[in-house]
Amino acid sequence: MKIVDVAAYPVKLRGPDVYLGAATRPAPGAEYYVRPPWRSLYSDRFETLIVRLTCDDGTVGWGEALAPVAPEVPAAIVERLLTPALLGADPTRVRPLWATLTGLMRERGHLVGHQADALAAVDIALWDLAGKAAGLPVHALLGGAFRESVPTYVSGLPVNTDDERAELAREWAAKGVTSVKLHLGRGVRADLAAYDAVAAAGLRVAVDAHWAYDLADALRLGRALDERGAWFLEAPLVPEDVEGHRELAAALVTPIAVGEMLRNRYEFQQWLRARALDLAQPDVGRTGITEAMAIAELAAAHHVPVAPHHSVGLGVVLAAGLHVAAAIELMPVFEFQPGPFPVANRILTRPLSGGPVAFPLPSAPGLGVDVDLAALEESS
Repeated sequence: MKIVDVAAYPVKLRGPDVYLGAATRPAPGAEYYVRPPWRSLYSDRFETLIVRLTCDDGTVGWGEALAPVAPEVPAAIVERLLTPALLGADPTRVRPLWATLTGLMRERGHLVGHQADALAAVDIALWDLAGKAAGLPVHALLGGAFRESVPTYVSGLPVNTDDERAELAREWAAKGVTSVKLHLGRGVRADLAAYDAVAAAGLRVAVDAHWAYDLADALRLGRALDERGAWFLEAPLVPEDVEGHRELAAALVTPIAVGEMLRNRYEFQQWLRARALDLAQPDVGRTGITEAMAIAELAAAHHVPVAPHHSVGLGVVLAAGLHVAAAIELMPVFEFQPGPFPVANRILTRPLSGGPVAFPLPSAPGLGVDVDLAALEESS
């Protein structure tokens, strides 16, 4: 079994508002825009990178990177840098291939960024092929599942006022949802008001501050969340401030959650050794499956649970995240994005089931999903 073709598809799909209820919209003709107070670029489309690996026996493996802006960039890396090392390779040798692929640009400082996105998509596709070759789901290849269904929480209440958030929270609670994460970072007083409005619905509430605060304000917010019994505080400080997160984690009872910006075990090791996080959040669309499992073992050695991050990725990376989440022992919960979920299924020949409370574990060989190639080519 040898790889004979590698194809990369930058995907851009229209759908509901990609992230959150926000008044800021892109200027006419602008492809990307910033949503203050957050610093990151956003797109008003669902953008991702899908990779297809085809073997000489016709078997196809699918992968996906979390590439919410400019997926053409990691696509070019797949085509120009990774494809030569993949053609003719045995896809079932996933870990040796990971060592080869990560080594291609490692000494030049490219274990992160767009290179990591491209690597993640290819790695997921390799695991899909390996599972299909063995006739086993990916979670079985990872050593077996600790759970038959993956518990989830609802990420985001995409409305603009606290009254609307409270109403939406009550609607989710009526559907059996017990936990929700608010995307905030709009100021300590505003964040606490939003928290209180949603917590009144009886839900367990976490706060994602989107890296918006300095240490002083993060401490003010965190101490108030301690008083309220908050679930966790995610991404409170700028992502490079390991020491600030360490100080914050030491000062608060509310767990500090970090991980979506970290791409490999070496980065996570620095945070874990510093005790700068209490809940690790790797995103398989940014790490790949191979590295996600290494991160999980490293976190376990530090007695830190892993709650995989899942953002606006589509159906392939969602399936990969579920396999990884099932195979991690200390895995309390997986992130569910209600808005992107219908769009995620649009590229699949058979939609994934599940949602706000839990996902059933995929049981078919490989990732257990297949991609509608016509839908990809139409969006690329």
